[in-house]
Amino acid sequence: MNASLPIIDISTLSGSDPKQWQEVITSIDNACRDKGFFYVVGHGIPAEQFTKAQTIADVFFALDQNEKQRINIKQSANHRGWGQVNAEQLDPSGPQDFKETFDMALDLSEHHPQVARCPLLYGPNQYPNLEGFIQVMQQHYDLTLQVAFKILKAMALALNQPEDFFTQYFNCPISVLRLIHYPPQAQNSNGAGAHTDYGCITLLYQDDIGGLQVQDVNGTWLDAPPVANSFVVNIGDLMQRWTNNRYKSTPHRVVSPTDNITRFSMPFFVEPDFDTPVTTLDSCLSPGEESRYPTITAGDWILSRFSETYEYRSEGEADQKEKISMD
Repeated sequence: MNASLPIIDISTLSGSDPKQWQEVITSIDNACRDKGFFYVVGHGIPAEQFTKAQTIADVFFALDQNEKQRINIKQSANHRGWGQVNAEQLDPSGPQDFKETFDMALDLSEHHPQVARCPLLYGPNQYPNLEGFIQVMQQHYDLTLQVAFKILKAMALALNQPEDFFTQYFNCPISVLRLIHYPPQAQNSNGAGAHTDYGCITLLYQDDIGGLQVQDVNGTWLDAPPVANSFVVNIGDLMQRWTNNRYKSTPHRVVSPTDNITRFSMPFFVEPDFDTPVTTLDSCLSPGEESRYPTITAGDWILSRFSETYEYRSEGEADQKEKISMD
């Protein structure tokens, strides 16, 4: 166990008495200001739910390659579906990531008004033809979002904001649930390159294989070993912008498994409504201090980061801009 990353029991946040929240609020605030990473337990999701999600994810990743190609993320306008090995390069200066993925988010009809406003981040999911898959994944999405709301409530209060300051922006969020399968590598270790996450916070479930590493403020890489029935929580770029670096978006990476062992993880990227204005909080500015960041919408920030990470997104957005200019 790596004691340098705190383990916080958030069960009291489910209660109605704000006085009982304070110890958890303080613990989360300290962890955000110090490491930018912490574990949460007492979140209310039973171990059986994680097992159910991992089991059906294993079945999905074991499908024939041609079957997975039917829902290739490259053919999705809104970044949904299966991503093959080497589809991502999270560290621009490093090798491509050696992992395959499945991404899903709110499953909106193409006729939904929000899809017309931002088709690059909203729209229908691409699902495999796998019995029970949709139900399990949608349930897990909803359950994890509720845990995120508890943590965001605590963070808002720690930052001297109303408890619904962050959650008020989650009417039609662009939050993403991702399944990740890391095949073994004998020679290389680039499971996922060093990177920061784009949104508010990330809630990560990981199996018992290990491989996640986080970078502390001194630049040292620390192991974040598995803790049973927990989420690893980390700060994302949007939260760093909101707090003017009081809460820093922390670099992390994944080392590939070896010896024919595969690794599974399931991050939930907590990202608010596309139009959410992200402006430095007054409570995060000392007298005379200026904001380090201009105001930006959450959606515009996410799209800018996607363009740097996914080659196919850059090509697609360039084609779309060219088409618009020709119309």
